[in-house]
Amino acid sequence: MRNARPDEVKALRDRYPVGTRIELVEMDDAQAPPTGTKGTVYGVDDTGSILVSWDNGSQLNVIFGVDIIRKTTDK
Repeated sequence: MRNARPDEVKALRDRYPVGTRIELVEMDDAQAPPTGTKGTVYGVDDTGSILVSWDNGSQLNVIFGVDIIRKTTDK
């Protein structure tokens, strides 16, 4: 795992602005929400992790280069 470069962090912030709805595709973590869980982005930190408030109450971050999400149009 590596941290995102500054240009990658900017691209992530542009792609996933606060309020973006996402769906979990894959997360390599024992505490991960189930695949298909939806959530709302509340930020991107300086390492490139996407900060998510998951609909199931979890707030586990999406790790840059490891976990996989996709945008969704669900509200």
